[in-house]
Amino acid sequence: MERDEAAIAMEADAQRKVIDQTLFQPLTVPEFAGEDTGRPAVGYWSDVWRRLRKHKLAMTGLALIAVITVMAVVGPYLSGHGYAQQNLSLTNVRPNASYWFGTDNLGRDLFTRVWDGGRISLLIGLLTSVICLAIGVFYGGISGFAGGRVDNVMMRLLEVLYSIPFMLYVLLFMVTLGPGLKTILIALGITYWMDMARVVRGQVLSLKEQEYVLAARGLGAGTWRILTRHLIPNTMGPIIVTATLLVPQAIFTEAFLSFLGLGVSAPMASWGVLASNGIDSLSVYPWQLFFPALFISLTMLAFNFLGDGLRDALDPRLRK
Repeated sequence: MERDEAAIAMEADAQRKVIDQTLFQPLTVPEFAGEDTGRPAVGYWSDVWRRLRKHKLAMTGLALIAVITVMAVVGPYLSGHGYAQQNLSLTNVRPNASYWFGTDNLGRDLFTRVWDGGRISLLIGLLTSVICLAIGVFYGGISGFAGGRVDNVMMRLLEVLYSIPFMLYVLLFMVTLGPGLKTILIALGITYWMDMARVVRGQVLSLKEQEYVLAARGLGAGTWRILTRHLIPNTMGPIIVTATLLVPQAIFTEAFLSFLGLGVSAPMASWGVLASNGIDSLSVYPWQLFFPALFISLTMLAFNFLGDGLRDALDPRLRK
């Protein structure tokens, strides 16, 4: 009996050693694919764009900015009339098939002048934002990172400059440099960078004691490297939002100066200059004020909508 059981066991062992290869197939999916419950990695800027696209007003503002910019580039060439082409026999003509926005008191095509003036207004807004970005980030970054007595002196100087009225700057530069586009850009750049500097300083003060900054110091990184590689990149959210909102602010300020007769010099004409010229004949020829005022309003609304959307999209606390 024991011999029979031993023989049966030996026979079973022999059968187990014969492997049927058809019973084994290679896996077509990773072994632990069913346990992967995480989502694909999404970069910071990809997530910012995803959230910005969900902000309807911000996307509307971005689309308006794109359309206005394209029209400012190609618009003056669409009507077939020159920017300074005068025709005294066609003064103050209502909008029609030949003159889409009508004409002014010298018979010049208002459609061409509006879009040519849009170039100047957008140029003033964008250059002012770039100037404020360069000066404000540099000044605020150094002030916030240095701290102590250096920060105290730099902030007191900033407060002194901030206390001087804006119109005093404008009049001073108008007297020394004369009216014109360059004078407006200098006056706007010298005054508006202070808000950017305060924003950057506050952000740097809140970030400079973070662990990654202390680690960079411990590894021997210098002040300039820490500012440019660690602190400034981590403050890009507020910086971008502030720079975006500076554009409509500069455009509106230029329009305000044009109403005071301190705008760009002839023959150039920004939206502010066109609106200032049109307000004199508002009750008789309202289209001369309507079109430049319309595009000033649309541009300001578009940049403000975009700025609000960027502020929400760049906030890391809202990231999901």
